[in-house]
Amino acid sequence: MRILMLTQLFQPEPNHLKGLAFARELQRRGHSVEVLTGFPNYPGGKFYPGYRLRLCLRENLEGVPVIRVPMYPSHDQSGFRRILCYSSLALSAGLHGIFRIQRPDVVHVYQGPATLAWPAMILRRLRGCPFVLDVQDLWPDSVASSGMLRAPGAMRILRMWCDRTYRAAARIIVLSEGCRSVLIERGVPAEKIDVVYNWCDEQALTPPDTGTALSDPFLLSGRFNVVYAGNIGALQALDAFLNAAALLAERLPQVQFVLVGDGVDVGHLQKLAAEKSLANVRFIPRQPARAMNDIFRFAEALFLHLKDDPLSRAGIPQKTQAYLAAGRPIVAAIRGAAAAIIRRAESGIVCEPENPGSIAQAIEQLVALPQSARQALGDRGRDFYWHEMCFNVGVGKTERVLQQAANSSHA
Repeated sequence: MRILMLTQLFQPEPNHLKGLAFARELQRRGHSVEVLTGFPNYPGGKFYPGYRLRLCLRENLEGVPVIRVPMYPSHDQSGFRRILCYSSLALSAGLHGIFRIQRPDVVHVYQGPATLAWPAMILRRLRGCPFVLDVQDLWPDSVASSGMLRAPGAMRILRMWCDRTYRAAARIIVLSEGCRSVLIERGVPAEKIDVVYNWCDEQALTPPDTGTALSDPFLLSGRFNVVYAGNIGALQALDAFLNAAALLAERLPQVQFVLVGDGVDVGHLQKLAAEKSLANVRFIPRQPARAMNDIFRFAEALFLHLKDDPLSRAGIPQKTQAYLAAGRPIVAAIRGAAAAIIRRAESGIVCEPENPGSIAQAIEQLVALPQSARQALGDRGRDFYWHEMCFNVGVGKTERVLQQAANSSHA
């Protein structure tokens, strides 16, 4: 197949999902791949060194041809500038980018912003190229949740646009059964939708128990560490994690609640921990992958939590895959698709989100288990990841969907 990858982010921007490694693997499997994207500027909103705005830039990254077209760079909290960033790339790609590519057999739209479907729809109309929507964010739900766009009229227009793109797509990929159910409720035919789980950054993984000495700069040794790793913001609602720590401070003094990462809520949580005099809570700033491997190896459990709303119930937080691959039991304070994955993998304990009592009870259950039983939970999670979610499995499933879409143009 000749595959065009249409994407908002691409290397050298950080993107281990369906970026350069994904493109190279499709090439290894015998396909011709071309990438249409913007100039690298994520996450700072400024063009990377060595890049300047121009009408078109052709480059070759490790054998993958990449075509870059102009866009307005922005990734700040301004809804207007963020929309301008998304729409400017879609316009550039649709107005002249699609005329600088080889005619593809199929277009893979990594969505991301729903605006990116526009150039694919033009290609479909002008050159008969089918496209696959790879839906990573449910629009307009995620836009409403972020607060970027509040006008009811604009939200209705965006919903109508999304519905139109779903109808035009030859196939649709979603990252969870929950997202699939949402689209079916919106009238998308079930037979058109495929679930392909995301994978984690496997290059950053090391075996969890290698027998090598561990670096312990954060004094985690000798404690029952329950570790949360990732973004610390309003969506994660981690007040409940600290309130669970308060409930267990006297009953289970050996349990340590560890938060690794950064985000807008770090200061608030640090203040809350100080107000409650929580000596069993430790804050660690964001760490590189090698350090995270050691931290995970000190963990007796990994903590998953999101604010409870329809959007979080439909999706699967990206850290879920990394947690499963780490081979540690998971305390999943979440409802919906992610909870279903933990239950299916038999890799941890599911409890109620935003409920400190339920979270504390789940941790107590883990503490009461023998070490062998906790290890079995972690092993089952790791096995589930490598059999159901890993890079090779995900690329294979995506390849089959792209082939189905390409074949549909000849039906």
